[in-house]
Amino acid sequence: MLKGILSISGYPGLFKMVTEAKNSVIVESLLTGKRMPAYSTSKISALADISVFTENGEIQLKEVFKRLKESGKEISPKASSNEFKAFFEELVPEYDKDKVYVSDMKKIIQWFQLLNEKDLLIETEEEKQPEEQA
Repeated sequence: MLKGILSISGYPGLFKMVTEAKNSVIVESLLTGKRMPAYSTSKISALADISVFTENGEIQLKEVFKRLKESGKEISPKASSNEFKAFFEELVPEYDKDKVYVSDMKKIIQWFQLLNEKDLLIETEEEKQPEEQA
């Protein structure tokens, strides 16, 4: 679902990794479709590696996206901080209120909306079934 999808600090939206170059990775913007190099000096985060702090540990971003998709609910990016908190609490009631900020909630919801719009939130068969060890 989130394999190869990246967030690059300082750039809007999300990126899909296309290939690796000598000193960088080549990424394609999901917003514009333009390709560019992302260097190791940039702060690059793979969405598959991102988690949300909860009272009992962490929950993977993939699980938050599943809950968002199953709820069928949406929130405006222009909603107030209190509306975002209420929406996120309904979605992830166990989130850590001291560590998860409204800016994080907005970013997660914007990412979800972009990925959903591009039909990139479809689970593959490999993701549905845990890999069996030989």
